[in-house]
Amino acid sequence: MSKTIIVSNRLPVKISKTDNEYILSTSEGGLATGLGSVYKHGNNKWIGWPGIEITEADDRDKMTAQLDELSLVPVFLEQEEINQYYEGFSNEVLWPIFHYYISTYAVYKQSNWEYYNIVNNKFKDAILKIAQPGDVIWIHDYQLLLLPSLIRNELPDVSIGFFLHIPFPSQEMFRLIPWRYELLEGMLGSDLIGFHTYDDVRHFLGAATRILPVTSSANIITNGERSIVVESFPMGIDVKKYASLPLKKEVVEQIGSIKETFKNTKLILSIDRLDYSKGILQRLLAFEQLLQQHPEYCGKVTLHMIIVPSRDTVPQYAHLRDEIDKRVGNINGMYRNLDWTPIHYYYRSFPIETLSALYFAADVCLVTPMRDGMNLVSKEYVASRINDDGVLILSEMAGASKELIDALIVNPNNTNEVCNAIITALNMPPDEQKRRMQQMRQLVTKFNITHWVKIFMERLKEVKQMQRSMQTRHVSDGTEQSIINRYRKTKKRLIFLDYDGTLVGFKSNMAMAYPDKELLSLIDKLSSDRANDLVIISGRKHENIGEWFGDKDLYLIAEHGAWFKQKNTSWHKISGLSDSWKHDIYPVFETYVDRTPGSFIEEKTYSLVWHYRNAQKGLGELRANELMNNLKYIANDKGLQLLPGDKVLEVKNMEINKGKAALTLVDKKEYDFIIAFGDDYTDEDVFKALPDSAVTIKVGGNLSAAKFYLRNPTEVRKLLTNFTENVPVH
Repeated sequence: MSKTIIVSNRLPVKISKTDNEYILSTSEGGLATGLGSVYKHGNNKWIGWPGIEITEADDRDKMTAQLDELSLVPVFLEQEEINQYYEGFSNEVLWPIFHYYISTYAVYKQSNWEYYNIVNNKFKDAILKIAQPGDVIWIHDYQLLLLPSLIRNELPDVSIGFFLHIPFPSQEMFRLIPWRYELLEGMLGSDLIGFHTYDDVRHFLGAATRILPVTSSANIITNGERSIVVESFPMGIDVKKYASLPLKKEVVEQIGSIKETFKNTKLILSIDRLDYSKGILQRLLAFEQLLQQHPEYCGKVTLHMIIVPSRDTVPQYAHLRDEIDKRVGNINGMYRNLDWTPIHYYYRSFPIETLSALYFAADVCLVTPMRDGMNLVSKEYVASRINDDGVLILSEMAGASKELIDALIVNPNNTNEVCNAIITALNMPPDEQKRRMQQMRQLVTKFNITHWVKIFMERLKEVKQMQRSMQTRHVSDGTEQSIINRYRKTKKRLIFLDYDGTLVGFKSNMAMAYPDKELLSLIDKLSSDRANDLVIISGRKHENIGEWFGDKDLYLIAEHGAWFKQKNTSWHKISGLSDSWKHDIYPVFETYVDRTPGSFIEEKTYSLVWHYRNAQKGLGELRANELMNNLKYIANDKGLQLLPGDKVLEVKNMEINKGKAALTLVDKKEYDFIIAFGDDYTDEDVFKALPDSAVTIKVGGNLSAAKFYLRNPTEVRKLLTNFTENVPVH
């Protein structure tokens, strides 16, 4: 029976040691709550590091047994691994770069990278001990970016989902990492990659397609023969828990004492973990500006600021803490009076009941990170406002801002804007508070943590089905054998072969894509069988095709059907066509060559081609779309067709069409076997024109009118070679 295996850096338990005994208590984190619905059922498991170093073999065995009762599987790490993989690579390379703090905080150490590899491999080994074909593996977060590929290499057919809980940076930032290729390749071992926001999806697609030799269409990346779906899944919280807490007796009591303490002032709440990405100093600046420029608020408003300790042994975190202490001290020193302290500042964690009481009692919640994957504090505040009042001020840099659009959205770097938002929030009429809060509560309730888990798992299932449906169309061994069997039984065959991208791979220099000896020998073998009529049907200039194959026993069709040639005859072209339209189109193409370094024009008899294979990635595509839009109306007026291809845009006479050219041959004889291979837009005309009985094969992709696809020219040649072996000669 298949199972689901959740994998994260940390297990969802807190482990403490007292008198040689290990005590386990379950974590209250959002992820642990949401995924509880998964790992606590059936034979599902959660794999992760227990959170402390356990060195003794006996202790490890005991701990493993204890955790097993909770469906948890530990990955034990040595102190040096924790230092270099977690504190080192994860938090000194990935964390700062993914949060856009490159220059100040990123540290590139080769040994950190090596330990990151070692630990990801340790996790792989732990998974392989319990994983079976048919299982679903869901990997979480930036500490395990290499893991999807490590598992994929061992279990090619297993379902792998990956979710990143922090932002993904733009490719300009990401490419600064020395090990960027390996990290992206690691993530692309997944079937489904999830992020909190569409911005992160866009950034990831940009990085993957610019840094790796992969292509993407919409949100699907094609990596070799695999398709990987990249989507946003905004994470939710356990709404029921946060909505029911304010009704508990002990929380009600705490709410009463908070309201009594702050009865004469409006309460602004700020809760964060100590981190430079949270914008704490900037928030304090905005609050200081409020008191400085609007003295009428002195004594009327209090900032209740909780900072949860985090990594304060690390120099930059210790420095940040000192800066916060100083800033809070300065503000309190400057504005405090006998009855009122502007900032109540706590550097410690609090039980969830106290947080709930604060969420319920605070008039305003101030959440202004400089960069945050989602930020669940904002959602916890909304879920706790069961009376539909209160105001949320939220940074546009937090993932939650894309959903909670009824919050007051601010740029955390703009001190003025944050200061004005606080004033707006303090003076917001109850009706408007209610209208905004109801909308946000509705959204947070619907898109809760259970919903997030459900839609991710459903989408992973769909992606796997999509991949399988494509696999059935791939010319696998069984399909190939049945095509070969048909070929061998038939007496009169017609074989259409496109050239570039089908028989040979693309070259950055077009002139270098001439046929090699192996290909010429293969063509000779196929054409020497009298049962075969072999056709090379290409968009290339007829001069090129003639030079390469003119002496062969082939039928040649060049320039998409404008030129024809049989063996021992000269080229002839379709009559009655005009190329006078080129005078109007050529200058437009020239403009785009001037604006796009690396692009050039190729002129054929009845077509013009704009090539952008050597242009900067992204710029070529942008210009090609512009050029298409520019030419759309001229093309219609002049009876021309626009053909977007692989790094080319071609304009040609409408009457010229590979499909029409192919049909002129199909109708000449009674064929009992017709097969066509092609890789681009123009070959679709051939696939559509051929009779239903024909075998049609798209090369390099699977979105096509063709019945089957092959991955690359190597696979095409392999199939053609198999045709020539052990075939009865007719």
